[in-house]
Amino acid sequence: MNDLDHRVLGNKLDLFHQQEEGAGMVFWHPRGWELYRVLEDYVRARMRRAGFREIRTPQLLARSLWEKSGHWEKFGAAMYSLADAEEGRALCLKPMSCPCHVQAFNQRVRSYRELPVRYSEFGACHRDEPSGSLEGLKRTRAFVQDDAHVFCMPAHIEAEVGRFCALLRTVYADLGFSGFKVALATRPAMRAGSDQTWDRAEDALAKAARAAGLEFDVLEGEGAFYGPKLEFHLTDSRARSWQCGTIQLDFVLPERLDAEFVNERNERERPVMIHHAVLGSMERFIAMLLEHHEGWLPVWLAPEQVVVATVSDANIGYAQEVMQVLDDAGVRAVLDSRPERLEKKIFDAREKQVPLLVVVGSRDERDRTISIRMRDGRHATVSFVEGVERLMLMAPTPAMVSRL
Repeated sequence: MNDLDHRVLGNKLDLFHQQEEGAGMVFWHPRGWELYRVLEDYVRARMRRAGFREIRTPQLLARSLWEKSGHWEKFGAAMYSLADAEEGRALCLKPMSCPCHVQAFNQRVRSYRELPVRYSEFGACHRDEPSGSLEGLKRTRAFVQDDAHVFCMPAHIEAEVGRFCALLRTVYADLGFSGFKVALATRPAMRAGSDQTWDRAEDALAKAARAAGLEFDVLEGEGAFYGPKLEFHLTDSRARSWQCGTIQLDFVLPERLDAEFVNERNERERPVMIHHAVLGSMERFIAMLLEHHEGWLPVWLAPEQVVVATVSDANIGYAQEVMQVLDDAGVRAVLDSRPERLEKKIFDAREKQVPLLVVVGSRDERDRTISIRMRDGRHATVSFVEGVERLMLMAPTPAMVSRL
C-alpha cells in the first residue's frame, strides 16, 4: 500500500481500523466517526431539500420477503441467514433496503394525488463477501447505503430523474468532483420481468436521461435484475474512475410486492419504482474521498476544522473561551493545550491534516485577538469577533453547505 491508500491515511489520521475478529467490518474512531456523521448530515440535508422523507427499516426480516422480491434467488449466496427456532422460519439480514421501502409504501391505500412518494434511508446492510475480495472501506461485509426510492406514475419519470441528476451534480461538486461520466446499463441475462417490460423501462430511462441533459454510454447486460440503471462514474485526482451514484427504473418489484395506488379513474394501478443512491456506500465513498483529497478534505468536511493551540499554560483560559464561542457557532474545533512548544503543536495539527490553526498567546489575550493560520502558510491576527466570523465562513457546517 502507498501513502495515499485510504487504509494508510485512516491509520495516520486516526479515523478507523479493521481486525480479524470483525473481518469486513469497520471500527470507527472518534475522528473517523465525526467525518462519517458530517457526510451523513450533509447528504441528509440535501435529500430533504430534494423532497425526500427519511425512514428507518429493520435489518432482520423473514426470508420469505426476499424470496417474494426475487433477491433470495439472485443474492441468496451472499445473504446472512439464520433460523428462528421459536417461530420455525428462516430470517435474513438485509443486503439492501428496496423491499423494505415497498412495505412502508404499502401500509395504506395511496391516491394518485399523493404521488410521487419519496423515501430515503441510511440503510445498514450486510453481504457475505468472499474474504479475498475485502479491501478496507472499499469492499466490506457491513456497510451503509444512502438508499432512496420514489413511487410514482409513468408521467413522473422524466421529472424525477431530472430532479435526481441535478442533486447528483450539486453533491459531487460540493465534495470536490468537477464532473462525471454516465452509463446506461441494460437487461442482464438473469432478470425478472418480460422483454416487453424491459423495453418499456429501458426506453423510458434513456428518454429521461437525455431530457436531463446527460450523454451516456451503453453497458449491455449490466442492469439490475429488476430494471435498467444509470450509473454515474466519478474521476478522482489520480484519474481513476469510481462508480458511485445510480438511478434504477423498476416495474418489477411493485408487481412482485403488491404495491398499488388508486388512479384518477378510481382503479388500482401499480406505481413505478425508481431506486436512487448518491454515494452508493458510505464506507466506500469515504475511502474515495480520502484518496481523492490525499487526506486534506475540504474544510467543511474535515472531522476537525480548527485546532486552537496555546502558546503557554497561561493562555489556557482564553483558549477555552475561544473554543466555547467556536463550538456555539458550529465550528468543529479541538483544543491543544499540551505542555509542548508551539512548533510541535503546529506540526502535529498538520500531520493530522487539520486545515485551520488558531494560535492564542499572552498578547492575544491582552488585546482580545486571535492568530489564524491557513494550510498554505497565510496567517492573520484579527480581533476575537472578526476571527470567529472569518472561521465561520471558512469552516461552514454541513447544513450551511447544503443551503448554498
